[in-house]
Amino acid sequence: MEKTGTVFDHTTLAVVLKSCSSFEDYYLGLQIHGLALKMGFSNDMVTGCALVDMYAKCKNVDDSLRFFDEMPERNWICWSAIIAGFVQNNCFVDGLLLFKEMQKQEVGVSQSTYASVFRSCAGLYAQRLGSQLHGHAIKADFGADAIVGTATLDMYAKCGNVEDARKLFNLLPNHNLQTYNAIMVGYTQSDQGFEALQLFRLLQRSGLGFDEVSLSVAFSASAVIRGLPAGRQLHGLALKSKFHLNVCVANAILDMYGKCGSITEACCLFDEMLRRDAVSWNAIITAHEQNGNTEETLSLYVLMLCSGTEPDEFTYGSVLKASASHQSSNCGMVIHGRAFKSGMGFQSFVGSALVDMYCKCGMVDKAIRLHERMEEPNLVSWNAIISGYSLQKHDDEAQKTFSMMLEMGLKPDHFTYATILDTCANLATVGLGKQIHAQIIKKELQSDVFIISTLVDMYSKCGNMQDSKLLFGKAPKRDFVTWNAMLCGYAYHGFGEEALGVFEDMQKENVKPNHATFLAALRACGHMGLVEKGLNYFYSMSNYGLDPQLEHYSCMVDILGRSGQVAKALKLIVEMPFKADDIIWRTLLSVCKIHGNVEVAEKAADSILQLDPQDSSVYILLANIYADAAMWDRVSTMRKAMRYNKIKKEPGCSWVEVMSEVHTFLANEKAHPNCEEIYKMLNTLYGEMNLTECESDVVLT
Repeated sequence: MEKTGTVFDHTTLAVVLKSCSSFEDYYLGLQIHGLALKMGFSNDMVTGCALVDMYAKCKNVDDSLRFFDEMPERNWICWSAIIAGFVQNNCFVDGLLLFKEMQKQEVGVSQSTYASVFRSCAGLYAQRLGSQLHGHAIKADFGADAIVGTATLDMYAKCGNVEDARKLFNLLPNHNLQTYNAIMVGYTQSDQGFEALQLFRLLQRSGLGFDEVSLSVAFSASAVIRGLPAGRQLHGLALKSKFHLNVCVANAILDMYGKCGSITEACCLFDEMLRRDAVSWNAIITAHEQNGNTEETLSLYVLMLCSGTEPDEFTYGSVLKASASHQSSNCGMVIHGRAFKSGMGFQSFVGSALVDMYCKCGMVDKAIRLHERMEEPNLVSWNAIISGYSLQKHDDEAQKTFSMMLEMGLKPDHFTYATILDTCANLATVGLGKQIHAQIIKKELQSDVFIISTLVDMYSKCGNMQDSKLLFGKAPKRDFVTWNAMLCGYAYHGFGEEALGVFEDMQKENVKPNHATFLAALRACGHMGLVEKGLNYFYSMSNYGLDPQLEHYSCMVDILGRSGQVAKALKLIVEMPFKADDIIWRTLLSVCKIHGNVEVAEKAADSILQLDPQDSSVYILLANIYADAAMWDRVSTMRKAMRYNKIKKEPGCSWVEVMSEVHTFLANEKAHPNCEEIYKMLNTLYGEMNLTECESDVVLT
C-alpha cells in the first residue's frame, strides 16, 4: 500500500497494529509506532489505543503503560485496553488499581472493562472484592448484560462459590454459549461433574449448539465422576461433529478414558491422533501412571522425547511418580538429570516430585539436599520429607522435620497431620499427639474422615483406648479405615470381645471389610481362644472377594496352636498356596513352647534357620523348649552352636517420653547421660522389691 503511494490514515494504522497484536509481533509493532510518529498520528486517540493494546498483547506492559501515561487525551477505550493488557499478563492487582484510577477520572465503564476486572478478582480469588464490583455493575445498569454476567459468574465459580454462580446464571435473562461454558467449568473444577453434565444437556436443548470448550468441559466432568458410559456417549457426539479433530477435545477425551480406567480405549485414541502436543503426551502418560502401569509410563516418556516434544513440569510429575511407585532410583536419577538440564530441577512442582521420588526409594539424605536447594520449598516438599522419614521408620527425625516446618511459617495440611500422627503412634508419644489434636480442632479439621481415622489409630496405639473410642463415637463420617483403626486398636490391646463387636457393627453398617479388617478380627479371636469363630472368619474372606494372605495364615496358626492343635497348625502351613516366611514359622515355634511339642518345634526352627541363619531368637526359644522337656544335652548343643556361629542375642530396646523428649534405652546400656542416676534408682527399687518379698514370706509363715 505504501509502495503504491496510497495514502493511509489512523484507521489503517489501527488495523495493522491489531494484526501485530494478534501475531504478538513486537518488532513489527515497534516499526509501525515509528511510522505513526513520523506521520504525526502519535497523539491520535484511535492510533494511541491500538498502540497501548499492541504493546500489552506483545507482553510488554511497561511500554504499554508508558505510552498510555504520555497520551494527552484518553477515553474509555484506552482505559479498557490498558486494564485488559495488565490482566491478560496476569498483573491482576495492577489491573484493579488502574480500574480504581479510571473511576477517579470519572470515565465511563464498558462491558470489556468489567470483564477484565472480574477476571482479576478470579485470578486473585478475591470474592469479596468481586461481590462489590458485581454491585457496581448492577448500579451501572450492566446487571442483565450477557458478557458482564458471564464474567461475574465465572468469577464466583473460580472463587469456589458455585452456588452464587448458579444463582446468577438462573437470574440472567439471556444466556449465550460462553455463559454455559463458564458455569460448566465452575461445576467441573468444584468436582460436581453430574451438575456440569446436566447443564451440557440443557445447552444442547437450548439450540445454542456447542463448541470445543463445551465438549472439553463435558469430558472433564465425565472424568470427575468416573462416568465411562457418559464419556463414551460424548465421544460419539464428538465424532459426529467437526470437533473430534480438535486437539484440545481429543486431549480431553484421552484424559477422560485414562481417569475412568479404560486404558485400551485411551491408547487406541492416542494412536489415531493426527496431531499431538505436550498435553496429549501428558494425558496418555498420566493415564498409564494412574492405573499402575509403571513400565508403560516410562516407555511413553522415552517415546515423547524421541518425537521431539519437550516434557513440561506435568510430564516430570507423572514419570517421577511412576519411578517412586516402582522404587526405581536409577530411572529416577536419569529423569532428574533431564529435568535439571531443562532448568526445571529446582522449580517448586518438579522439585517436590523429585523429593518424593527419592524418599520413596529410601534415599532420604539425597531428598533433603535437593529440598534445601529448591527455589521455594513448598508444603508438598516438606510433606514428602516427613513421609519419607516415616516410611523408613525414622519417626523421631520426621517429628524434628515437622517442628522445622512450623518454624519456617508453613501451615500443615491434612496429609501433614495424618503423617505426623502416625509417627506419634509408632513412638507412643501421646503428648505430641494431643498437641497435634489440639491444632486440628483449632483449624476445624476434625470432621475430615482421614484425620479422624489417624487420631483413632494414634490414641489406640498409645494405649489410650478411652479417647480412641470417644473419637470413633463422635466421628461424623466413618470409612473402612476408621472402622479398621478402632477394630485393630481393640484387638492389639487384647479387648477381643469389643473388637468382634466393632466387626459385627461394621457388617451391619454395610461397610465392606478388607484384608486388615479380617486380620484384626482373627487376632481378636486369638486373644479370646475362639477357634471355630476364627475358622469361620478365615474361610468367609472369599465371600468378599478376598484371598487370605500370609498374615491371615499366621493368625490361624496362632489360634490353632494356642488351642493345642499344633499338628493342624503345621498342616495349614504345609498346605498354604504360597511359601511360608520366617514370621509364620516363628509363630508356630512360639506355640510349640506353650505346649512343649519338641518334634514340631524342631521342624519350625529348621525352617526359620534356612531363611535366616543368624536369627538368635530361634536358638534361644528352641533351647528353652529343650530345657522345659529336660533335654539338657540338646540345650548344651544349642548354646555351643550359638558360640560357634558367633550369634548373639539382640539387646532389648524401650523408650519413654519425658517432658516432650523421647529417651531410648537398650539392655545393659551405659551411654545415657543420666545412666548413674537411673541405675541407682533401679538398685533402690530392687532392694525395696526384695524387702517386700521377704516381708511377704514372714507373713505367710
